[in-house]
Amino acid sequence: MVRLPLTPEEVERGQRLGALLRRARGERSMLDTALAARVSPETLRKIETGRVATPAFPTVAAIADVLGLSLDAVWAEISGAERTAGPAGSTHRPPERLAS
Repeated sequence: MVRLPLTPEEVERGQRLGALLRRARGERSMLDTALAARVSPETLRKIETGRVATPAFPTVAAIADVLGLSLDAVWAEISGAERTAGPAGSTHRPPERLAS
């Protein structure tokens, strides 16, 4: 299977996810967090550094659970910078500005 290259938005979202997980982990060791979430420390390291920008949902859910983060809060944090709410709960991207 061939994976398509990530878009700049996906890369940025992965970086925001990594930063959020690092902040939530605080002083807790990476090893303890990874073992509690049943993921490898290397997987957690790659997610936290943004090297894995699109980790599997169960992986994110397990890490978030260990860190006491709700998935709603995680999604709001990582997607909030790229979307705004529209009518009836739909989402849309703000219009791009044209260069003058």
